[in-house]
Amino acid sequence: MKRLQETLCIKVPKVYDWVTRQVDVPVQSFSGENGLTVLDFEGPSPTPGDFLNPCVELANGGALTVHCIITDENGNPVAPLAPNSILCTEIPQIGGRQNVNFDFPNGDTVTLQKVKVLKKGYFVVRVSNARGKSITSVPQPFAVAEKFYLCAPSGTILQCEISEIECDADIICDNNEFIQIDVSINMCQNVQTEATVKLEITADFCHPRQEIPFTCPPKPFPPQCPDIFPGCDN
Repeated sequence: MKRLQETLCIKVPKVYDWVTRQVDVPVQSFSGENGLTVLDFEGPSPTPGDFLNPCVELANGGALTVHCIITDENGNPVAPLAPNSILCTEIPQIGGRQNVNFDFPNGDTVTLQKVKVLKKGYFVVRVSNARGKSITSVPQPFAVAEKFYLCAPSGTILQCEISEIECDADIICDNNEFIQIDVSINMCQNVQTEATVKLEITADFCHPRQEIPFTCPPKPFPPQCPDIFPGCDN
């Protein structure tokens, strides 16, 4: 088949810079009575005006396990890697992005822009015992801000994607006394700067391929039993 080429003008997003980085959210500790007040655990049998103590509420039910669950602001579990489950956005700066020069050992100098990025979301802590009884905290916010040096000239926009996340929690009890719960969150992120550009390219037009012929196979008949049917004339 003869291919037809044509010079085309297409509109596409151009990636100006792209980096990956692990970010560790500072550990959040919830200690003593104040920690129980902030977590405000809810169980199957609500006790208005009283803050549940998991070390007491779940006692005599075996070992305690703790899970950290990423949620929305209302405490509904979300898919952590789905778009907008965790906010990842640029922090505006007065005067815009600042230019910063970097010198390389070979004498070259490159100018990059300082970009500030905010990640924030919510989680709940669920404590369970071996008998399956559990209590869950109210949603807790987390946030972390970072700075990047990127090729991000005026006119580019920031695209940020959380590619991996781990939320881990631990509880410390002394007999029935609640000591603390620690929550740590670690994320991997893709951060890139983009702008929509128009490019001139020379390309071949695409055409549909020919379908592979398909022939219905003959349907075989089940073998007969000629000795008994239709049988011989009597």
